[in-house]
Amino acid sequence: MPRPFALAAGMAATLTLPALAGELRAPEDVLQTLIDDNESAYLTQSEQNIMMMPDNAALWTAEEGKELFFEARGPNNKSLETCDLGKGPGVVEGAYVELPRFFEDTGRVMDLESRLVYCMTSIQGFAPDDPEVKQRHGSDSDMMKLQTFIASRSSGLPWNPPMDHPLEKAMRDAGEVLFYRRAGTSDFSCSTCHTNTGNRIRASVLPSINQPHEWTKAISWPAFRVGHQQVRSSHHRIRGCYWQMRQPQSIPGSEAAIALMSFWTDAARGAPAILPDKKR
Repeated sequence: MPRPFALAAGMAATLTLPALAGELRAPEDVLQTLIDDNESAYLTQSEQNIMMMPDNAALWTAEEGKELFFEARGPNNKSLETCDLGKGPGVVEGAYVELPRFFEDTGRVMDLESRLVYCMTSIQGFAPDDPEVKQRHGSDSDMMKLQTFIASRSSGLPWNPPMDHPLEKAMRDAGEVLFYRRAGTSDFSCSTCHTNTGNRIRASVLPSINQPHEWTKAISWPAFRVGHQQVRSSHHRIRGCYWQMRQPQSIPGSEAAIALMSFWTDAARGAPAILPDKKR
């Protein structure tokens, strides 16, 4: 049965997560199971966020993304129901936890964002500079709404990016190099913060890539960031980390960005995704 989720305090409306079928689970239930089964200062560091997970504003964003997905739009007046995210045209259930992956029609490994750009331009006829495609960040962007809807249809499913094609393995391996590569004025790498358990930056406990129960939450984007009051994507998180490391900004859809996502998703393999998440 669909489970109702109350929205922000004071709102009279409720939102229903798309019908939970098979192994799909509400994100707060996935998180609570991880907390119950593992001792982790990272998972339990924000009691308020845990309590408010059923009121996650990202659920509004997912619902708006569902409407966009099935709406005929763009110069071609078509929906995204023929967009193949890796499991067949229009199939969103379980697609997100199997990305990035290689696509025959483009000849490259793509993450969700780059695949949506491809579908919106090739199927719906949008130009790359159209606001529907160009605007990538914030809860009000079409891209964020669509990503959140599609990701929500993988909540509770294990991360399982395919590694059958040579380019999938090559991207994962390149992402590993980038993760451990120290650079910039501060001589930092992703591994500086994310290879030890219990590391902190000021009051924030950092997740360890060597702890799958922590890493799955770390990479469960899209997520509503309370401090930003916006839903953010995986690529937005990469941008934020690179800014904090004082390194050049990541480019969305670039080989480097997708390589990092390939590596970090493979590192969480088998752990259940929390989608959409709610983060500090």
